[in-house]
Amino acid sequence: MTHRPDRPRLALVAAATLLPLLAACSTGSATADDAGDPTANTTADADAFPVTVESSLGDAVIEEEPERVVTVGYADSDVALSLGVVPIASEKITWGGTEDGSTVWFDEALAEIDGAEAPKRLDTTDGIPVDEIIALEPDLVLGTNSGLTQKDFDKLTEAGIPVVAYPGDMWFTSWQESLEIAGTALGRSDVADDVIAETEAVIADTAAAYPQLDGATIAYTYLNPADTSQIGIYSAEENRPVLLEALGAQTPAIVEEVSKPGVFYTTISAERANDVEADALLTDVEAESDIETIESDPLLSQIPAIASGHWYAELDHVAVLGMSAPSALSLPYAMEHYIPNVAAAVDGDGS
Repeated sequence: MTHRPDRPRLALVAAATLLPLLAACSTGSATADDAGDPTANTTADADAFPVTVESSLGDAVIEEEPERVVTVGYADSDVALSLGVVPIASEKITWGGTEDGSTVWFDEALAEIDGAEAPKRLDTTDGIPVDEIIALEPDLVLGTNSGLTQKDFDKLTEAGIPVVAYPGDMWFTSWQESLEIAGTALGRSDVADDVIAETEAVIADTAAAYPQLDGATIAYTYLNPADTSQIGIYSAEENRPVLLEALGAQTPAIVEEVSKPGVFYTTISAERANDVEADALLTDVEAESDIETIESDPLLSQIPAIASGHWYAELDHVAVLGMSAPSALSLPYAMEHYIPNVAAAVDGDGS
């Protein structure tokens, strides 16, 4: 059985300080033929438009303040909301989300806004639903950390819709970059600066609360109990390891060795278990029985952190989502519900 150490309540500075900003958000209808205009309670920066936002897929020319915003990517709806804009439609969260395809932190923030309507949730099981998005007649599609393809971008742009995609490789945009890019696209760069500072303060407070993370080498992995012949390792540039570094942790040598530019995840043979040297190892599991399978496997059990009890297997998809799709809304949740268990793993009191 998983041992879960006590989770002390952290002072969620960002969640509290963002509420005045979120209380002044814009709302909108998810139907293209709605006669009412979205309510915008925050204002764009002076002379913010027109603006051109560059991305790896192409440029977005935004002539005036967007009012009907569609977001794709698990965190981009959070990004827009934290800047004072409620999207009319957003990607459905199928892993770690609520029954409605939202998240607990998005819903809590939305509930603070009088009259705000929940966005329509877009099913991306078969890819970005471009035709459905076009039918909504948005004046901006925001996908700073998304699975937008060049084909998606071109079709939306040809339909006359500005599309703000990611600045580098797919899935590698940091939460700060997302806020900066969205702040420019939505004309709210000043708000973005404030939100970044407030969220970084929460991370700093968390680092101070768990000093054992400072200097500790932590490997973020995926150990599949159905295929114990491999060890999955998240790249040093992927959001999860980057967040751990922000808390003072260091990247293990094995992670640096196998990381490749633009590739967020790779696998190595489980026969190299002894090479996965780290002060702590993290992974996600679907059931408590998976933990027993990993611990009893003749190869995976040789991973030094597992052999010594310095590992942590998370069952809660919601807590993991706050790390894998980080945003100003999700990070306070992750800092409270996930990081205490990482610290326990470093201490040797993990799974």
